[in-house]
Amino acid sequence: MKDTHKHKGLRNQLVKIIAQKGITDKNVLAAMGNVPRHLFMDSSFADFAYQDKAFPIAAEQTISQPYTVAFQTELLRIKENHQILEIGTGSGYQTAVLMEMGAKVFTIERQQELFKKTKLFLPKIGYTPKKIIFGDGYKGLPEDAPFDGIIVTAGAPFVPNALLSQLKVGGRLIIPIGDEEQIMTLFIRTSEKDFEKHELGKFKFVPMLKKRN
Repeated sequence: MKDTHKHKGLRNQLVKIIAQKGITDKNVLAAMGNVPRHLFMDSSFADFAYQDKAFPIAAEQTISQPYTVAFQTELLRIKENHQILEIGTGSGYQTAVLMEMGAKVFTIERQQELFKKTKLFLPKIGYTPKKIIFGDGYKGLPEDAPFDGIIVTAGAPFVPNALLSQLKVGGRLIIPIGDEEQIMTLFIRTSEKDFEKHELGKFKFVPMLKKRN
């Protein structure tokens, strides 16, 4: 599949919709306008790639709604060369958006089918994360910590302490917390021991499961 003028036009329309919904960070909007979302989806869904909706991908997972991707990304306040840990690589779409913004991305996926597919696919379209790992997102990546930001792209029943501990002071963790429905929650590390917590509305994600042995 190619990225055509038609696709670029549809992306520009999508960016306008996301902006109308309240996303104001110009870098986020530019990244969303640059990443060819249709390439991350099954060809049978490609015609719907630039609707502001989530769609199924392999292993009973989904590619997140573009607005949700933009919302979480904006909360990270990414600067060039920030080290970002992503929990839940999925299709790689969120990974690509983060990389478009100049982040160095470390990403963990616990579904082996998705991990194998995305690890091969991302470099083919010009996105090579610092690390893409098959593993347990609840544990994070202590050997590469601390991170400027951590983004969780699945619904977590609780906040893993390992992820909080892997944030830099000043770093931001974005995580949807809950079972059937999640509250998007932002933690900002204000000191070695202290965190600010902000609850930012209801969302719906697939569940964050632990890696099977």
